[in-house]
Amino acid sequence: MENDEQVFVRGLVEKYREKKRLFELFLTNVQADFSSSPALNTGIPSVIHSTKSRMKDEGHLEKKIKRKLAEGRQITVDNLFSEITDLAGMRILHLHQSQFYGIHKFVMKKVSSKHWKLLEKPIAYTWDPESVEYFKTFKIRTSIKPSYYTSVHYLVSPANDEDNVCCEIQVRTLFEEAWGEIDHSINYPEKTDQAATVEQLRVLSKLVSTGSRLADAIFKIHETK
Repeated sequence: MENDEQVFVRGLVEKYREKKRLFELFLTNVQADFSSSPALNTGIPSVIHSTKSRMKDEGHLEKKIKRKLAEGRQITVDNLFSEITDLAGMRILHLHQSQFYGIHKFVMKKVSSKHWKLLEKPIAYTWDPESVEYFKTFKIRTSIKPSYYTSVHYLVSPANDEDNVCCEIQVRTLFEEAWGEIDHSINYPEKTDQAATVEQLRVLSKLVSTGSRLADAIFKIHETK
C-alpha cells in the first residue's frame, strides 16, 4: 500500500504527464532552430558536430523528486516546473572550444529577437582555470562541481510562454561528452560510493580538458595556413 509521500509524488509525475506534449513540442522546435541554421551546420568542420535530445523518463522523475524531498526541498504542484527544469533536454556537441562562440551567439540572438527567453543566466560548469577565463569573456558565470562535470547550460522557454514549458540546452565538446557518458553510466541514477572510481573520473576529466585544448590548438594552426 502506498504511503502519503508516494501518493504525493505520483501526483506530481501525473502533472508532468499532462503537460509532457507541450515540452515535446518545444523541444522539437528548439531542435529545428539549431538544425536549420546554415552558420552552425555548414563548413568543414561545421560548428555543430551532432545533437542529442530526450524527454525526462517518468520513473527517473519520480526518483529525482524523492531525492529532492529528502534533501528538504519543497516541491509542489504549483512549483514543479520551476523546481525541475530538465524535463526536456537538448545537447549540442562541437569539436573544439573556439566553436562555442557561434553556438552562444546563436542562442543569444534567439533571446534578443524575442524568439526564446532565458529563465536564468547561462552557467558553465568547469574546473579548468583557463576555461573559466574563456567563459568570462562571454559574461557567463562559472561553477565547479565536485565531480568535475564540464558543460555549459542554458535554460530557455518560448518568449510568450504561459505554460511553464522550458528546455535545458547543454553545450560541450566531444571529449567532454565522452567523459559525461562514462560518468552517467556510473553515477546515474545513483551515485557511486567507490572513492577510487570518483578519483579516476576526476583524472579522466583532466585528460578530457587537455584533449579539448589540444584539439583547439590543432584547428588554430590549421586555419592559419
